[in-house]
Amino acid sequence: MTGKWMLAYDGGVDDVFKALADPTRRALLDELAERDGQTLFELCGRLLNNHGLSSSRQAISQHLDVLEAAGLVHTRREGRYKFHDLDTAPLRQIAERWPAPPEE
Repeated sequence: MTGKWMLAYDGGVDDVFKALADPTRRALLDELAERDGQTLFELCGRLLNNHGLSSSRQAISQHLDVLEAAGLVHTRREGRYKFHDLDTAPLRQIAERWPAPPEE
């Protein structure tokens, strides 16, 4: 198999679907879509205020690790702070795999 069909069989797509399966991870993506470059502390506060999710920092960190493994989140360090940024490229790859039919 070659090209876009390999996408369905490599680990990447499985990781993306696994990451998207959890509502807390989807809420994290929503928060990063609204404002990129947030720290773990900021994300925990926004999850509580905007979604009523009161998970521990460790639990949120583990969710961010899953999102990062799927390529949906990238991190960068500045001094002692770690910032999280959204990357929608894996979602675009999936959308290209199953394009919408042409409109009539």
